[in-house]
Amino acid sequence: MDDNLHLDQHTSQKYNQELEDIRARVLEMGGLVEGQCRKALKALVKLDLDMAEEVASSDHKVNAMEVDINARCTDILALRQPAASDLRVVVAIIRMAADLERIGDEAEKIGRLVKTLADGRDRTTFRSETKHLGKSAIDILHGSLDAFARMDVAAAIETAAKDPDIDNEFEALTRLSITHMMEEPASVKSLLRVNWCARALERIGDHAVNICEEVVFLVKGSDVRHLSLKEIQERFL
Repeated sequence: MDDNLHLDQHTSQKYNQELEDIRARVLEMGGLVEGQCRKALKALVKLDLDMAEEVASSDHKVNAMEVDINARCTDILALRQPAASDLRVVVAIIRMAADLERIGDEAEKIGRLVKTLADGRDRTTFRSETKHLGKSAIDILHGSLDAFARMDVAAAIETAAKDPDIDNEFEALTRLSITHMMEEPASVKSLLRVNWCARALERIGDHAVNICEEVVFLVKGSDVRHLSLKEIQERFL
C-alpha cells in the first residue's frame, strides 16, 4: 500500500473497519464483474448459449452490490463526516462501483447479443476475431483491480497505458468487419452484432482505465481524469 494513504489511522477501530469493509466490498464486486466478463467472452467465441443466458440474466447481482456499496458510503458520509484522505476513499469507491456496474452492463449486453447470434441461421466465424481483444480488455480490468487492492499508483498507470492498444485493435476489427459485410451482404446483421460485442469489450477496457485513474486519485489526491497518459506518467512516475 502506498505510504500516502492509511486506512488504519483512526482511534476508532470501528471506523477503520468500515473503511476497510467498503474497500473489500469493491474488490468482491470487481471479482464478480471480471468473472462475468470472462464468461461473456467465452460465450461469444464458442457461441455458448447456456453461458450467454447465464451472463445476460445475472447482472442483477452486480447491480445489488453497487447499491449496497453506495449505501455503506452514504452511511460513512452521514455519520463519520470524513475529511482529507478518508473522503477520497469514499468518493473514489463510489465512482469505482459505478464503473464496475457499467462493466457488468457491457458483459450483459454481450450475453444478450450472443443469444441473438445463436438463434440466427448465420453463425459467422468472425466471432473468433474478438478473442484477443476480449482478453486484452479483461487483462486491463484485472490489472486495475490488482492496483486498487495494493494501492499501487505505478501499477495503475502501467495498466492504463495498455488501453490505446485495445482502441487500435477495435478499430482494426471494425474495418475488417466492414470488409466482410461488403463481401457477404447476407451476413450484415450477424457481423453488426459481433461488432457491437467488440465495442462492448472495448468499453470494458475504458471503464477499467477509469478505475486506474481513481487509484491515482485515492492515493495521491490528484484528479487525473482529464489528463493525458503522458501527463500522468510525467507527474507520478
